Amino acid sequence: MADTIAELERARAAYRSGDWETARDGFAAARDGEAATGDDVRALASCEWWLGRQEAGLEHLESAFRMLTRDGAEMAAAETALVIALARLTRAELTVGTAWARRAHRILADLPDGRGHAYDVYLAASMDLDGTGALWPAESVSRMQQLAAELQLPAVSALSAVVSGMHAIRAGRTADGFAQLDEAMLCVVSDELEPEWAGDVLCTTIHVCHELADFRRMADWTRAAEAWCAARGAHVVYAGVCRVHRLELQSASGEWDAAEAALERACDDLGSDHPWVAGEGWHQLGEIRRLRGDAAGARAAYGQARSAGVDPVPGEALLVLAEGEPARAAAMITTSLEQRDRMGRARLLRPGVEIALATGRPEWARQLLDELEADASVFGSDGFRAWAAHAGGMAMLHAGDADGAISRLHAALELFRRLRQPWEQANVLYWLASAQEQRGDAALAGQLRDQAGVIFERLGAPPVVVRSGSVPVDGGPLTAREREIVELVAQGKANRQIADELYISEKTVSRHLANIYIKLEVGSRTAAAAWWHEQTSRRGR
Repeated sequence: MADTIAELERARAAYRSGDWETARDGFAAARDGEAATGDDVRALASCEWWLGRQEAGLEHLESAFRMLTRDGAEMAAAETALVIALARLTRAELTVGTAWARRAHRILADLPDGRGHAYDVYLAASMDLDGTGALWPAESVSRMQQLAAELQLPAVSALSAVVSGMHAIRAGRTADGFAQLDEAMLCVVSDELEPEWAGDVLCTTIHVCHELADFRRMADWTRAAEAWCAARGAHVVYAGVCRVHRLELQSASGEWDAAEAALERACDDLGSDHPWVAGEGWHQLGEIRRLRGDAAGARAAYGQARSAGVDPVPGEALLVLAEGEPARAAAMITTSLEQRDRMGRARLLRPGVEIALATGRPEWARQLLDELEADASVFGSDGFRAWAAHAGGMAMLHAGDADGAISRLHAALELFRRLRQPWEQANVLYWLASAQEQRGDAALAGQLRDQAGVIFERLGAPPVVVRSGSVPVDGGPLTAREREIVELVAQGKANRQIADELYISEKTVSRHLANIYIKLEVGSRTAAAAWWHEQTSRRGR
């Protein structure tokens, strides 16, 4: 027995020093010898967490809960139940996770305020366990502030800052919110929180940076989180989460070759323990593939994102639009807009404007643009401002206001340069070229397309298709994509050449041509080409 006690003391010392493997082995031996307490088994679960062994960690957490309950350590048992709930909910095991959260809540109801109550409020605020749809509500803010003032515990103060910060950001007080999240993140990297809660704060903060397109802050905290993980061993589960966030940043900055293969590996690794983070990674992988013209690969990645619980729109809707199905793309973006809150909608609004214009619905485009411009003003995000300026340029160009479009597009270009997003810069350059062309400066338009072409070539991406509305206003019943195809037919190009130029399949070209013949009431390529030349001739008169 003396040897077991000595082994247990060594395990406790190893745990305090961060030697997870030594601590795990010692705690496991003590548990087998029945010398370990509920707190020791709880520490064993944390060791497994740090070592990336989630299943074993959950098993030990449930054992620790039973032991702590048996020994009458109700607060420790409730805290353990909440960690189990957090782990299960993070793994998208919603029914089991919610059941554990409710069990903890029942235990806490009979106890004086303590750290467990703060965990309980934080989890309910972040996961919407009541199903109201209200994340980070005001009542959670006030309750957490009360607990922080009463308990004076660093962990409770940190979680209170997260709840207050997220509530402030979603209310449009972005600077105030990020100030509080930054304070909470300092607690994470200085080890003032238990590891499972620290990891959730880390994910919450970096995710909201990405959601708000605040890439500078996202990069800063991703680096800090990577250093935090690296100091605790290569197997730490959140090292994989940080890797996905790092790859999202690399994707935005155009490092596609490195990011593409690494994203697939990282998402596979995280699939069971952090499906939502993996889903974000799959969506990002789909974006790289879509922008590179790999429609099949993009569709496969979007499917993986959806399986992980992440809506792959707007990327998937833009893929459908590029394949010549604007009505379907509009239906997809509309459905997703209806399911998002205000912050979540912002990422859909610029694609929504493009899709609305492609379907000939300028009033809808204007509504989406107004919402995006309001969001850019309220949230103060350079990313939102860039999206709004670009969307505004699209709408003005479509309406025939080339000068207004050029002004807005130059503003977008400058913002995307500041954000160091090369594909977005090339995209805007192509829109600027169309605006200059509409204004009559073909030479400058050519120069702008050449500048964009250098970026597209470096990224391995095809040029974008600008649906500017500059094709004939009297374009008859044809959609923007159908007009593009009939113009290429009029230039004498075969289906294969058209497919290659527009980065769609030859089968899609044939389907569009069949629709074109029906709409124009013609029976051949020659007749369709003649119709196009007649329209062009009229426009030139």
